[in-house]
Amino acid sequence: MDNLPPKEISDEEMINQAFHELLNDYLNTKHRKKVEIITKAFNFANQAHKGIKRRSGEPYIMHPIAVASIVCNEIGLGSTSICAALLHDVVEDTDYTVEDIENIFGPKIAQIVDGLTKISGGIFGDRASAQAENFKKLLLTMSNDIRVILIKIADRLHNMRTLGSMLPNKQYKIAGETLYIYAPLANRLGLYKIKTELENLSFKYEHPEEYAEIEEKLNATAAERDKVFNDFTAPIRTQLDKMGLKYRILARVKSIYSIWNKMQTKHVPFEEIFDLLAVRIIFEPRNEEEELNDCFDIYVSISKIYKPHPDRLRDWVSHPKANGYQALHVTLMGNNGQWIEVQIRSERMNDVAEQGFAAHWKYKEGGGSEDEGELEKWLKTIKEILDDPQPDAIDFLDTIKLNLFASEIFVFTPKGELKTMPQNSTALDFAFSLHTDIGSHCIGAKVNHKLVPLSHKLQSGDQVEILTSKSQRVQPQWEVFATTARARAKIAAILRKERKANQKIGEEILNEFLKKEEIRPEEAVIEKLRRLHNAKNEEELLAAIGSKAIILGEADKNELKEKQTSNWKKYLTFSFGNNKEKQEEKELQEKEKINPKQVLKLTEESLQKKYIMAECCHPIPGDDVLGYVDENDRIIIHKRQCPVAAKLKSSYGNRILATEWDTHKELSFLVYIYIKGIDSMGLLNEVTQVISRQLNVNIRKLTIETEDGIFEGKIQLWVHDVDDVKTICNNLKKIQNIKQVSRVEE
Repeated sequence: MDNLPPKEISDEEMINQAFHELLNDYLNTKHRKKVEIITKAFNFANQAHKGIKRRSGEPYIMHPIAVASIVCNEIGLGSTSICAALLHDVVEDTDYTVEDIENIFGPKIAQIVDGLTKISGGIFGDRASAQAENFKKLLLTMSNDIRVILIKIADRLHNMRTLGSMLPNKQYKIAGETLYIYAPLANRLGLYKIKTELENLSFKYEHPEEYAEIEEKLNATAAERDKVFNDFTAPIRTQLDKMGLKYRILARVKSIYSIWNKMQTKHVPFEEIFDLLAVRIIFEPRNEEEELNDCFDIYVSISKIYKPHPDRLRDWVSHPKANGYQALHVTLMGNNGQWIEVQIRSERMNDVAEQGFAAHWKYKEGGGSEDEGELEKWLKTIKEILDDPQPDAIDFLDTIKLNLFASEIFVFTPKGELKTMPQNSTALDFAFSLHTDIGSHCIGAKVNHKLVPLSHKLQSGDQVEILTSKSQRVQPQWEVFATTARARAKIAAILRKERKANQKIGEEILNEFLKKEEIRPEEAVIEKLRRLHNAKNEEELLAAIGSKAIILGEADKNELKEKQTSNWKKYLTFSFGNNKEKQEEKELQEKEKINPKQVLKLTEESLQKKYIMAECCHPIPGDDVLGYVDENDRIIIHKRQCPVAAKLKSSYGNRILATEWDTHKELSFLVYIYIKGIDSMGLLNEVTQVISRQLNVNIRKLTIETEDGIFEGKIQLWVHDVDDVKTICNNLKKIQNIKQVSRVEE
């Protein structure tokens, strides 16, 4: 031992110290104490990763230990999960296989480790998205054992905490994927604390400046918030003391990501976000049966002190959310003239809110709880989606994502049974949730005994009866009405089946037609027909012919008969064409010199020649952006928060490039600015004065509408970059009657 260099010793000490902390944390939990197997897993992993360092320079084994301690402390799982967390990278990064793990640690741990092991990208080819495939694999294992996804979330949380040492393009990929998939997953599993941290960390890496700005403003207003909190809760404390309850009152400050999100969606500045502060009352019930009554007693007594908002009582005590969350939320009018939300929970409910499903196991010693039905239902839906293969990675992620958001509504069947449906569900979704046959033959619905179309959005408390007819078939436009993953997946599967059948019929019709006209069925012929009918591909053409949407007739004959005359043209263009081909080859060679590890400089020249600004989000210099290399090797620039970019980061993350602006106010870009305020004489004149005279900006289009003395307008302008937009907005805000100014997408 003595002859080891000092660095080695400190590494080893660091590793052992981290592991002992983990063991101590584990021994403090309620789980059965299986220390030997955890120690065995640690020794095995330590040996396997020996000598390997992470990008940050620390020994690799520190990562599995950190993940295991998140699994133990923050999610509250037991020895099996801790072992699996310690071993989660062994199969992927070393020569050991899943079989080796099974032989040493048994099938349960091996199965979890297998679910956490990424499939190497090579076997999918370039077109498929390895990211989506791995995610699919994770979900498949998850439907057998939910712990897989919990450990994966812990792994992701540690990766996000240490994301600083990664390359920028990797940071965007990982942060994007986290916001798109893992934060909603954590939320769906009730890991509220982890969800918030994942969102904040992702946001911090994608929009560092805005993160710092909001953080600063939060710190600046902290003292004022504390005062409001103390003043607001003082009378509540007095009241609760009278009731003789054991309780604690906490202040919950809105997370930085939620604040930013609200600023974006509502187009308001930080100063106009009024729900920064919420109050949490956590109490110990007098006994278990009284827990529910205590919640309502507290509600009644505090609503005597402050007036409650009539429409904002949220009762998740009698109807827990699908992720197990229980609480009573009320919004009260404080003495300072602001609404403050109060969340009333028992200690048990609070544990469930922070640790999600893991907390259920803590309270039910035998494992399992009545709420597991909801979890089972959700896992079953995910299984259904996975059983139905989806051709496109992005569609697949979307379908899963539809199912993650746990906002739900309660609807009743005609017999009075309660069904839980995702928010925004339509009558059609409800039909499919009852049974695929009911869904596919559904012609309409009665909601609260009134006839409504299939696209009707359901509200909580609706009673829904589905009307069916034997002759009804699934319609293509149903894909638009359906909002739940289950209904969409079923409709897509039925339509795909029909399309296949139509293609077969179409092929027969086409062959008959060509035979009759004595034309050989070759690719060029089909290509001509495809162009003539504007079909995307051969399959679409055949399906359209099969479903009689296209009837082959004179026009097709003429198009195909002209074939003989056009042959000599080919040779003509060919002899001159070589020059162009050489040019293209040269261009290709120039294009391929992109190094994904370097940060791409976006200069005026490159924006005009090489890069394409995305149509979906219209970025301009100064926006937080990233590059995406598409299939044709073109580089497309997206805003980092653009929904399309979010999908790309989660499915084709290895094609994401880090970019930075290097522009000098030469090029102009179009932006839209939204204004709203109180109508007055000469207002429009003032607006145009500010924009054109003072700031020398060109207005391209201006629309303004007034109603009852309030005006709303949109201005389309040419600007150089984000600074211009800020200057314009700030100057417009100075006009007396303008109350709201913000940049909008369109």
